[in-house]
Amino acid sequence: MHVTPADPADLRADCARCFALCCVALPFARSADFAIDKDAGTACRNLRDDFRCGVHAELRQRGFPGCTVYDCFGAGQKVSQVTFGGRDWRSGGPEHARRMFDVFPVVRQLHELLRYMTEALTLPAARPVHGELRRILAKTERLTRQTPEELGQLDVAAHRQEVNVLLLRASELARSGSGRRTRDRRGADLIGARLKGADLRGAGLRGAYLIAADLTGADLRGADLIGADLRDADLTDADLTGALFLTQPQINAARGSAGTRLPESVARPGHWAARR
Repeated sequence: MHVTPADPADLRADCARCFALCCVALPFARSADFAIDKDAGTACRNLRDDFRCGVHAELRQRGFPGCTVYDCFGAGQKVSQVTFGGRDWRSGGPEHARRMFDVFPVVRQLHELLRYMTEALTLPAARPVHGELRRILAKTERLTRQTPEELGQLDVAAHRQEVNVLLLRASELARSGSGRRTRDRRGADLIGARLKGADLRGAGLRGAYLIAADLTGADLRGADLIGADLRDADLTDADLTGALFLTQPQINAARGSAGTRLPESVARPGHWAARR
């Protein structure tokens, strides 16, 4: 059976079709990312009756930059419109709301995996694993459409591990095809690292901690950045052309400039210009 990659539009948040699940289901603590504490299952104080954020245009100025870097990868509208058939958590009663809030993080993880697999299927060098990727992509899509009860019992960690084996292999094939490999820094502690002008072409930076790292002018072409923490990393004039598995939330959490070169899969954040 031929399975095509997911439509990228289905893997991007569509807040107009979601019942603000990220603003209610998820907890956050007062910090540099959030101005207040909020428990899971409690609506954010900024949430309006129409499920819209009352301070959306001023989130950073009001102390909520964490909201601007979050992405559900389309899980919000899937849970709202498909899993629960368009019935919102306010009108469905406490038990209905609890089930929505429990399911949302599960589907969010599955949609994140769909996002990575869809990208891996565009990598010509990863063709040897495309067949397996298509199979597990189809399986993952089916899982996202299960009932709330089935989703609640799903072992997401086990499924993620199954997918990660293929994503790692796709990354290795793509990076070896570039003709250049650097030392694997998977999960490395590079917090605040001085990497200005570093040649990191084809580097394995999966899950690396690059918080506040100086990557000014660094060459990250073809680097694997899946799960890398780029919060407050300085990407001024860096080249991330062809970077693998780079997501919009990662870019939104970093600092950059007009000279930062990005893959077509992500957009230049509006707040970057304001930090110049």
